[in-house]
Amino acid sequence: MMENLIVRRGIEADLPSVLNLIKELALYEKAPHEVTNTVEKMREDGFGTNPVFGFFVAEINGNIIGISLYYTRYSTWKGRCLYLDDIVVTEQYRRKGIGKQLFDATLQHANENDFAHMNWQVLDWNHPAIEFYKKEKAELDGEWINCKIRIRD
Repeated sequence: MMENLIVRRGIEADLPSVLNLIKELALYEKAPHEVTNTVEKMREDGFGTNPVFGFFVAEINGNIIGISLYYTRYSTWKGRCLYLDDIVVTEQYRRKGIGKQLFDATLQHANENDFAHMNWQVLDWNHPAIEFYKKEKAELDGEWINCKIRIRD
C-alpha cells in the first residue's frame, strides 16, 4: 500500500482531474480523438438533478492519481447491476495496487447497495488488466459481442 494514499468517493470538485485521467486513458487506448466529454457535461450528469454515474478517486497528498467510474444498469434476469465503466490510474502509479483498491471500493459499494452483480469490459489486448481480473476470479466471457449505435460524438 502506498503512503498517504486515500481512496474516497468522488465529489464535484474532482471533475477536472477525472476528465484529465479519462483523456490519459484514451491516449493509452490509442483513441484520444474519441473523448468529447467535458467537465460541464460531467457536472450535470454526475451532480445534476438526475445523476447517472458515481466514482471513487485515489488521491496522494491531495493529487488525484486514479479513478473508478461506475453507473447503475438493469438486467432483465437479475435486476439492478453495477457497471464499472473505467478504472484509470495515472501511468507513474500503475502496478502499485492502486487499481485494486479502486476496484475493491467499487465492489464494496455494489455489495453494500445490494446490486446483483458488477459488470465491465476489458480490451482483448490489455493483458495486465485481464490477468488482474483473472486473479480476482472474474468471469471473462468471450461469447458476447459488444454493439453500439452512435447518436452523437
